Amino acid sequence: MDGREMRGMQIAATMPLRRDAKGWIVPSQSGPGTYRVVPAPTTTYKVAQGLVPPPPGVQPWGCNCPDFETRGQPCKHVFAVELVVRRQTVDLDGTVLTQEMKVTYTQDWTAYNAAQTEEKERFRPMLADLCSTLQNPPRGRGRPRMPISDMAFASVLRVYEGLSARRFDTDVRESKANGLTEADPHFNTVLRYLRSPEMTSALRGLVELSALPLKGVETDFAVDSTGFTTSRFARWFDHKWGKEQTKREWVKLHAMTGVRTNIVTSVELTDWRGADYNYFRPLLASTAENFAMRDVTADKAYSGRPNLQAVTDLGAVPYIPFRAHRVGGIPAIHDPNAVLPGIEASAWVRMYHLFVYQRDTFLAHYHKRSNVETTFSMIKRKFGDALRSKSDVGQMNEVLCKVIAHNLCVLIACIHELGLAVPEFGTTNCAELVG
Repeated sequence: MDGREMRGMQIAATMPLRRDAKGWIVPSQSGPGTYRVVPAPTTTYKVAQGLVPPPPGVQPWGCNCPDFETRGQPCKHVFAVELVVRRQTVDLDGTVLTQEMKVTYTQDWTAYNAAQTEEKERFRPMLADLCSTLQNPPRGRGRPRMPISDMAFASVLRVYEGLSARRFDTDVRESKANGLTEADPHFNTVLRYLRSPEMTSALRGLVELSALPLKGVETDFAVDSTGFTTSRFARWFDHKWGKEQTKREWVKLHAMTGVRTNIVTSVELTDWRGADYNYFRPLLASTAENFAMRDVTADKAYSGRPNLQAVTDLGAVPYIPFRAHRVGGIPAIHDPNAVLPGIEASAWVRMYHLFVYQRDTFLAHYHKRSNVETTFSMIKRKFGDALRSKSDVGQMNEVLCKVIAHNLCVLIACIHELGLAVPEFGTTNCAELVG
């Protein structure tokens, strides 16, 4: 198996391929473009001596990518199409049949509609109960401080409502009138607390606590990162091109999510320069404190022996693709559980042989990684992909508020779809299910 076939497997497992009347549209791995793969019965393949017809047993696909046009041989886009749409089965008489597979997902529209129509009604009491678990700091001298629980409630609710601080002031007064908060803070006070480092640790704790009601549901998890744009720009002088370059800054959210309900179980926040690989193990450790883990999926940016071993040490299985330059020196054994003399069957070795020799099994698990992309899409579509805060701390706290709001919306959906009991964060361990 060469590098093109491996990259074709990654495209088939992680990217949406669309079919039209002419053929298949395959997304590019390196940019926003697409390529077209079409059946080409007259396609010829280049060899050292010249052009010859395609070898027996090879589907003569054609692709308009530069690699196929230059080599005349199957490219990664062709391999991706073959993996997605073709499944070969052998009939009783030995005939090889090729069938198309169409993956569909069902939706319980009754439960979905009920969750959406009741979401706003349930959101505020649930958020107030969640924030009530925060411990207010001891009162000292000077002007009395606002309760940290009320400030967290106002910050998250403001992000959920999508309003400016001034227009949100009405909601603050209504929350106090309904007994959800103790104070009625000025809108500048809400903004000041949102910029406070004290709020960061409080909000991070609320993210993990809001995921606990689903600890009896989620056993498979996925890791990835996404960015939220800001209003600030980074500028530098590029000596190579002899001019000033400008790039918009963003806050990077590293998250681990449950693949069944899209609940966010742990988060890490960095600026736009934060490397994904370094935050895999912190996310894994935070989730393992509260959840029993079975499978962990991530893309090849997280591929590395320490990461795979960390998952294995927790009794889970890491489904992380291998980079092309990191597979050398691995013994060619067909049994991933076998141990050769003098060779330790580490997590790296076992998963590599599962990746190579039991590809269908590996991809069936690795396909769950797409759920973390779904989680990011849910957050951004509902609460926006841009941040209003100007300070570094305020931007990170605003992202945490988006994640908390998302988790509460997931819990409300699970009340209708899974029969989840209404969580009582301050009085129970948030782990019991009804029905």
